[in-house]
Order: sequence, then C-alpha cells, then structure tokens
Amino acid sequence: MTSSIKDVAKHAQVSISTVSHVVNGTRFVGAQATERVQMAIKELSYVPSSVARSLKSQNTHTLGMLVPNCSNPYFSEIMRSIEERCFELGYNLILCNTYDRPERQTKYLQILMEKRVDGLILITASKPDQWRLPAKLKMPVVLVDREVNNHYCDLVETAHEHGTKLATQHLLDLGHRHIACMAGPKGLSPSDQRIKGWQAALQQASLHSSVLVHGDFTSQGGYETMLELLAAWQNHQQAKPSAVVICNDLMAIGALCAVHEQGLQVPRDLSIVGFDDIELSRFTNPPLTTVRQPKQAMGIHAVEMLVERIKGKRSATQTLLLTPELCVRGSTAKLMAD
Repeated sequence: MTSSIKDVAKHAQVSISTVSHVVNGTRFVGAQATERVQMAIKELSYVPSSVARSLKSQNTHTLGMLVPNCSNPYFSEIMRSIEERCFELGYNLILCNTYDRPERQTKYLQILMEKRVDGLILITASKPDQWRLPAKLKMPVVLVDREVNNHYCDLVETAHEHGTKLATQHLLDLGHRHIACMAGPKGLSPSDQRIKGWQAALQQASLHSSVLVHGDFTSQGGYETMLELLAAWQNHQQAKPSAVVICNDLMAIGALCAVHEQGLQVPRDLSIVGFDDIELSRFTNPPLTTVRQPKQAMGIHAVEMLVERIKGKRSATQTLLLTPELCVRGSTAKLMAD
C-alpha cells in the first residue's frame, strides 16, 4: 500500500498541514518537527502526489509533445533537444506519436488535456486544410517545423524556402542546369516552401523549372520515386537532369540506394542534395551534401517559448524563423562535359 500524507502525519505525530509545509517549503516548521517528518517520509517511503499538487497550484510541470513519427531521425533529433531542455527547466515531457494520422492526433490532444499538461509542443501530422487545433484547447501551444492556421500559437521553424535556394544555387555554381526536385507530400507547408526555393533559384538563373516529383519523406518513398525517375529517363520519357534537390535526407538516402542499384554513380552520373542534415547523412556512400536545419536550437527555443507563455511572461504570439546552412559533402560535383 502506498503511504499517504495522513500516514506520515500520524507517524511523525504532527498535523497534515505541517507535513505539507515541510514537503513544499511553504512555511517555517521547527527543527524537531521537520526532522520527525523527514524521518517518517523516509521510513514510510512516502512520495508526494503530483496530482494533488497540480490541483492546488493549477500547474503540473508537465508538457505534452506530438510528433508525426518518432522513428524519423529528423524528429528524433529535435525531440532529444526538447527533452533535454525540459529536464533542465524542471519539466516532465509526455511524448505522443501520431503516425501522420489526424484522427490519432486529435485523440492524443484529448488525452493530454485530461492529463492537465501545462503546454503543448506540436509537430502536426496533417496538412492545414485537413486539421485545425480545437478552439477549446486552453493551453499555450508552440508549433515546430510545420505551420497550422491558428493565430494563438507560437511557431519555430527553419526558413525552408531559403534552404532549397541554397541547395539549388550550389548545384548551379557547379555548372548544373537541368536540376530536378523530389519534394515531400503536396500541401504540407515545409514541402511547399522547399519547392518555392528550388523554383526561385532556377528563375533567378533564367532557367525553367525542371522535373518535379513528390515523395512521402521516407527512405522507401525516395527509393521508389528515384527508380521511377530513372526508368523515365532511360526510356526517354523525360530529359535526364544532371542533379536532384531532394527535400529531406531520408528520401535522399533511399534515392542513393536506387541510383547505385541501377549501376550509376553519385556524383559522377547524378549529383544529389538532401535536406535536414540528420546524423546518418554523414555516413552514406558517398556522404550526403545537405541543407542543415538547426535542430538543437529549434528544440531549445520551442521549450523556452512555451515556458514563457506558461509563466505569463509573454501573451503575444511569436514566430521564430531560423536560418539553415549548406553542408557540402561528397554527393555533389561539378558537371562533367559529355
């Protein structure tokens, strides 16, 4: 049986309020009474109820986090940063994996509200036209990476459009003029913004947009989409680009595998640039040139912005746009003359 505060009070021969003051440090208690209470807590293995505390203080020191897929290294690296900053600030973190399903996301939101979390960090599982945060969600919310049409949420994300402009300009500087783009799902804000960056860089170079295809931000999706592209090029259904901007590293890793399976070499036959700079990107063959997202900074800022709102230090919403950088490795090279 779990010991209660009443058991501690009886064992220490003090009142329940005295035990509460010792545990919470809310009022001075004499040395002898404090010693008896602390000894009773130790002997009875008493653990204060966080639920009872939260009912009194209206604060659980617990945050909720929803992610589309924790097996995606990009999200895992952001989660690691968020969990570490929560720990440093004295907050617990409840993690919910939505598997990119809006109905699962809605269910987890209800659960987190029932758990009385103080605030929410959300990487949405849905496109803006498929799902909205419910109006009854009376807690601070910070969106990470993906935008949702809500006026009361803070937002932390990378400048996605600038990132693919960097990637495309890098390929242009290497002499490539036929540059394809493998984007993520249609209607998802990071994917749409990254397409705009690729298109803007080509337009600035007075070039028309080349081949645009969509994957699903997974390695399998990148593998299958690249095989389809290679088949179309080999059958002369499309002009063969000399380079591809791929809008996340997982798809780029799958694409590298597909290229190698077809007997081609990267970057000799095809230059490839990814997006995210997950840890695995350094260990592909060849190592992947990619756009580095400041994932650690994203996580830290998300937690700090949320805690600001929880503590009432800020009421106005805030958007923080972080700057990506190009990380050049072995998957890109100068265009070789035919």
